[in-house]
Amino acid sequence: MATTDKASTRDRLLDAAAELFYRDGVSIGVEALCRTAGVSKRSMYQLFDGKDDVLAASLARRAPGYAAQLTPGPGDAGTPRERILYVFERAEALSAAADYRGCPYLAALVELKDPAHPASVVAREAKERLQGAFRTQAERGGAEDPAFLARQLMLVFDGASARAGSGIETLDGLATTTAAALLDAAGMRAPGERTAPGERTAAGERTAPADR
Repeated sequence: MATTDKASTRDRLLDAAAELFYRDGVSIGVEALCRTAGVSKRSMYQLFDGKDDVLAASLARRAPGYAAQLTPGPGDAGTPRERILYVFERAEALSAAADYRGCPYLAALVELKDPAHPASVVAREAKERLQGAFRTQAERGGAEDPAFLARQLMLVFDGASARAGSGIETLDGLATTTAAALLDAAGMRAPGERTAPGERTAAGERTAPADR
């Protein structure tokens, strides 16, 4: 019975941390955290060394579900281009929610400003996994420079989530069309779409200019 009670206390703390840190930021205090979770500070310190570890654990627990919201499953059909654009389509859909505050992992990195913070380590790993997924699809899609394309896509993803999360931008197709332009430039065009005269192919060669 004690094991069940302890697990329940831990879950309540992590649920409260996920809600409060995402809504109000990482500066939320221990008292507010424990009050929202309905647990005592003593109980929290029996499970965690402090608030920093609660934040890190809440981000780590959220990561698989967050990734599942954004990325297609390994068995889902789709070309590499479609699988990349799916991420941006999902990000746009999520950003329409009234309680959307942007990417929780980017927010943690920006607010903490400490690469060694346990939550920063978790957040950075989550961002690196998404960048790695972009790079894998870019390689499969024949992009000229998959690593560089993956970095460009992360720039769009993080910029879009930050602007939408702060309420200064409504995405509504903006992130997806921007990502599609990067894919086009990298040679990952939609099936049947031809490279325009004078543009570079995926192999880095320029096509012949049109007859005048």
